[in-house]
Amino acid sequence: MAEPQADEASLEQQLNATSLSSSSSTSDQNSASQLTLDQKFAIVRSIGEECIQEDELRNLLDKKPEPVCYDGFEPSGRMHIAQGVMKAINVNKLTSAGCRVKIWIADWFAKLNNKMGGDLKKIETVGNYFIEIWKAVGMDLEGGKVEFLWSSKEINARADEYWPLVLDIAQKNNLKRILRCSQIMGRSEQDELTAAQIFYPCMQCADIFYLKADICQLGMDQRKVNVLAREYCDDIKRKNKPIILSHHMLPGLLQGQEKMSKSDLSSSIFMEDEEADVNVKIKKAYCPPQIVEGNPCLEYIKYLVLPWFHEFTVERSESNGGNKTFKTFEELTAAYESGEVHPGDLKPALSKALNKILEPVRQHFKNDKNARELLKKIKAYRVTK
Repeated sequence: MAEPQADEASLEQQLNATSLSSSSSTSDQNSASQLTLDQKFAIVRSIGEECIQEDELRNLLDKKPEPVCYDGFEPSGRMHIAQGVMKAINVNKLTSAGCRVKIWIADWFAKLNNKMGGDLKKIETVGNYFIEIWKAVGMDLEGGKVEFLWSSKEINARADEYWPLVLDIAQKNNLKRILRCSQIMGRSEQDELTAAQIFYPCMQCADIFYLKADICQLGMDQRKVNVLAREYCDDIKRKNKPIILSHHMLPGLLQGQEKMSKSDLSSSIFMEDEEADVNVKIKKAYCPPQIVEGNPCLEYIKYLVLPWFHEFTVERSESNGGNKTFKTFEELTAAYESGEVHPGDLKPALSKALNKILEPVRQHFKNDKNARELLKKIKAYRVTK
């Protein structure tokens, strides 16, 4: 399809306007109605590493004033920075473009997948802790464009609609096809799965239709079940398929870690980590000189710092080249590959930026009694993969 033809400067200004530090639900609602189709498309498309299909997304944004976007999570353990900051950035972009966002708190799914030992009370505590973090970090929750929906309550409320849908999806797919979706649970096809875990993909596929989602906005690791939903549309001869907008998965901080791990504390920065913890983790992070590919520190800047602040500043003494501010990731990587910016310059600047993002969350969990009690319970729980 043709690329959007809107003025590039105006598109960049609109993308920058979604900064978490200056978000306003009222201004977002007003500005969304004034956006051109090209501007809406640019904002929404910027979220995804992959979009299936772009022409469908463009048509949806043209025809429907408030598309429904679905995202979901299993409450399990502490929240790492990708889940906390990236999701807030993405949700705020979607609402700024006029979308409504339904965030599915998948408590029953966490039980099926044996998260928190399958203990629903613990799972509920974690879910509430997650919501507190998104409030504190700056997710735009005013104006009613973002809903948190607990799967157990929503499914029970309309069980006669939900379960026939799940059964129909299960009936139309063989076991081999369902097993290919095991990645969505953090499992592999070779793992010994319980019957509950085999049923899980059918339920997640059903969620998309049950929530009447136009866009599935989840990580690349959820791609297979979203594709299953599109295939199901072919089975039932449904014309309007859910659009898949899959965001990038941030790697762990250590070499060779394709994904953050909550069980490996050194591989992830958690949303309530103290400033000293962040500094130590970034200092130990894999960051080979002049190498961009597979460099987690650069990925953090690309997907967290630049979307948040719209610039990245390296502070150095005059003898080492002086301070330098980068407005784009391309500028930064060119300087890094050439050796102009060294890991010794990059890491302190990254730590400073991340700590600035996380400070409101730290303060919330120190000063709010409810949030403080939730975090105390979470830290006492044993995280189950």
